[in-house]
Amino acid sequence: MPVRSSWTLAREGITADTLARLFTYTALNPALTLPLILLARYTAQGGVLAQQHGGAFSKLKVLAGLGLLRSLSAWLDKVVTNNWSSDSYVWSQEVVVVTGGSDGIGKIVVQLLAERSIKVAVLDVQGLTYEAPSSVRYFHCDLSSPDSIRAAASAVRSTLGNPTVLVNNAGVARGKTILESTERDINLTFKVNAFAHYYLAQQFLPHMIATNHGMLITVASLAAYIGAPSLVDYAASKTAALAFHEGLSSELLTVYKAPKVRTVLMCQGYTRTALFEGFDSKALFPETVADEIVKAILQGKSKHVILPETAWHIAPRIRSWPLWMQYGLRKKMNPMKEWKGRQVVQPSEAETEKSGRSDSDKSGEGLFGHGQSEVGDSTVLVGA
Repeated sequence: MPVRSSWTLAREGITADTLARLFTYTALNPALTLPLILLARYTAQGGVLAQQHGGAFSKLKVLAGLGLLRSLSAWLDKVVTNNWSSDSYVWSQEVVVVTGGSDGIGKIVVQLLAERSIKVAVLDVQGLTYEAPSSVRYFHCDLSSPDSIRAAASAVRSTLGNPTVLVNNAGVARGKTILESTERDINLTFKVNAFAHYYLAQQFLPHMIATNHGMLITVASLAAYIGAPSLVDYAASKTAALAFHEGLSSELLTVYKAPKVRTVLMCQGYTRTALFEGFDSKALFPETVADEIVKAILQGKSKHVILPETAWHIAPRIRSWPLWMQYGLRKKMNPMKEWKGRQVVQPSEAETEKSGRSDSDKSGEGLFGHGQSEVGDSTVLVGA
């Protein structure tokens, strides 16, 4: 299962991203446009053609200028987000932690890394849904419980050593409206989707800072930029994850003086996992998202990834639109009426319901409350 090359057709087929890449690699590619301008300027035949087709030559110069600006901006993105520093990774010695790596997007990330014999620790509340290669170890962890995270982190360190890459991939969604959401629903969503990022960073980041080497990948969502009906708590938790990434990127340089510790943000749209079953076929394949996460890990560079790529020109900029456009767009968002996201019912939760305990009684410290170790009856397991 090799990582898909950027030069091959996407699994989703011909999309807006395909057309945008084609335009970028051709019309906005200075490696193609600048030689044509030089030929027009410094060769007799080129000069004749430029005079005969003055309008086309003018457009060519505009495209070359835009391409140069785009290339300069991309270069600045790279050097500034990486603090003008370089680092190298010896993958035979690195340890990668992937939360939510038992299934969904996380499962594919783990498998892609394992194919390269990279040591991977999977932190998840459910067991692996696949046969683990020898380089993969599973650690049971309730990501909504700080105590469970501390115990799992200690087990990882004692078994594999100090992790150098942390992939905060796990997440949950309840798919309820604001008034339908219970205290347990809201707490669960924020604990797994946002708070766990802090607790995991507090466990693994000190070693990365001490060695000035490591990487934290935050898997958020396009919902971090724009929410939808019945996804308000999910969107708010992903916005919190986005803010965590931005603040961490700043603190690593200004506070902790660790410029070589990298930060990667992934904001993907609807993905064809069990979470979004029932949505249209335009959703991303989980392999597409996993590919980009693994590419970022192997590159060892800080990045800000948005999928689909063309969403970069819309989602992060929505809040700068006139209000009538912002509110008009949100009012047209799909209220998820066709959503059939996977629900996992566990025996212990069923017993809890039979016991008649109230919702607040079941909240507890962790995801399952009062020492329970199973997934909640309305928990949607999410790969990202």
